[in-house]
Amino acid sequence: MNSYIRVSLAVLLVALAPVHSLFHPGVNTITPDAPKLRSLGAQQGILRSVAGSQNLKSQDSLRLKGGVTSILKSLKDALFPVETWEMPKFFSMSAMMFMIIYIYTTVRDTKDTLVVSTCGAESITFLKVYGVLPAATMFMLYYSRISNIFSKKALFYVTALPFMAFYAVFAYFIYPNREILHPPIPQDLDERWKYAVSLLSNWSYSLFYVVSELWGSVGVSVLFWQLANDIIPVWQANRFYPLFGQLANIAPICAGQTVAYFAHLSDKGDDAFGVALQQTTVLILAAGACLMLLYHYIGVLDERDEKLGRKGENTVKAKKSKPKMGMVDSFKFLLQQKYLGYLCILVVSYGLSINLTEVIWKKMVKQAHPNKKDYQIFMGHYSSMVGAATFIIIFFGSNIVKHLGWRIGALTTPVLMGGLAAPFFAYVITQDVRTNEKALWTAVYVGMVQNILSKAIKYALFDPTKEMAYIPLDQESKVKGKAAIDVLAARIGKSGGALVQQAIVIIFGNIINGASSAAAVFFATIAVWIYGVMGLATMFEEKLKEGKKNESKDGKDNKKK
Repeated sequence: MNSYIRVSLAVLLVALAPVHSLFHPGVNTITPDAPKLRSLGAQQGILRSVAGSQNLKSQDSLRLKGGVTSILKSLKDALFPVETWEMPKFFSMSAMMFMIIYIYTTVRDTKDTLVVSTCGAESITFLKVYGVLPAATMFMLYYSRISNIFSKKALFYVTALPFMAFYAVFAYFIYPNREILHPPIPQDLDERWKYAVSLLSNWSYSLFYVVSELWGSVGVSVLFWQLANDIIPVWQANRFYPLFGQLANIAPICAGQTVAYFAHLSDKGDDAFGVALQQTTVLILAAGACLMLLYHYIGVLDERDEKLGRKGENTVKAKKSKPKMGMVDSFKFLLQQKYLGYLCILVVSYGLSINLTEVIWKKMVKQAHPNKKDYQIFMGHYSSMVGAATFIIIFFGSNIVKHLGWRIGALTTPVLMGGLAAPFFAYVITQDVRTNEKALWTAVYVGMVQNILSKAIKYALFDPTKEMAYIPLDQESKVKGKAAIDVLAARIGKSGGALVQQAIVIIFGNIINGASSAAAVFFATIAVWIYGVMGLATMFEEKLKEGKKNESKDGKDNKKK
């Protein structure tokens, strides 16, 4: 508050300086009635003294203005360290991430409502293992193949357009004809086969869930971050990456409120939900069109910066591109890369840990909100709160990476996630959340806070630090390694969590009774995650030093020539 008052007073003094000069004009203090000076030297002496007085006042004014400017510039550099000429690219890429996250948040809340309300919360664990994981594997193979065929620009469109086409077909053809397309479920079905058969019977809901899960990995990790890693050098990435999510994470707020608003239209049955689904799909397709236009515009901006020499030299000298590899060779290449192995540990650990807490929490949310409409409204508001929390926390995240370095920034995520999960697991283990309604609602809200902050920290710190780790790699490792790690490894992490939960259900009868076992696996995963961060941090710092040495050596060689 004191600094704010000082800045306000300084601005006020600068504003009053012209008014002061009206009453103290300086040169005009010699009135017409004053005796005329006959000596030229005397006249010049007075003129010099007047000029000196004006210079002193001008210098004082400049110092005052400079002090205010310095304070405002320091404040701007601390909160928003982006130069004026960098803003078109920065805001365009932030808008691009906004569109991707808006689409994902909308389809995520929709897929959870479709599957949980129809097949049950427990079916998610089966769907992630036997649906999402195989689909992620096939996509990784497909992407590895087409990356050898298409150019970078064409690869972006070939990857993104099928998702938009599916959402349009689902909303306007598949869902309206679901009764014809979905086979009936046998009435005398054994309880042990209920979830699997329900997923197969409602195959279009399962497919929607799988495609939406893939979009969560492909959209942000492959489409956005791969572009960012290609066009943004390390010296910009240190400032840009933590802030990219700042404007983009307004998207969950907007998407969550959109879902909650249209959910009110579904209070009279699935037909109303179908209308709401089509209305949200219009917004999804509009966001997809904006995504394509932004990608093209960012390419134009990057070409302009390249021609003007604004990008400078990368902190890490790019390695020469290696020959294109086939799918089998790509797998061998990834297995031989220790650096990518550490990255894989990070991604798998996050997927495993977040899944262990999230599914338990969603089961309790479904128990508290058995109605389809209420469940979707709750999840819509939850998504908005995730976006709001991320918007705030990302300011602190950018300063952690900027001032404390990559290692501390990467360690913050597992440490804080472990600390946030401790009270959630403690409450679920010690309280009777299955039969006590008050305990259930308390657990829902404790878990909501834990999930909101965990996801906010993930977007604010985990994603930027993970993407910075890709920058020192050569193009082959960036394209194929990133597709394998961010798509396949992320699915392995979440599917691994689902397998653990399936085993817990089989052993203990339900996931709540086995919460203590889930907690043990969770904290073991956090420990492995921290180990992976430490190993990757050492190699990342070595690559940065190696790049600087190579750059210095090349500079000396050029001077000799």
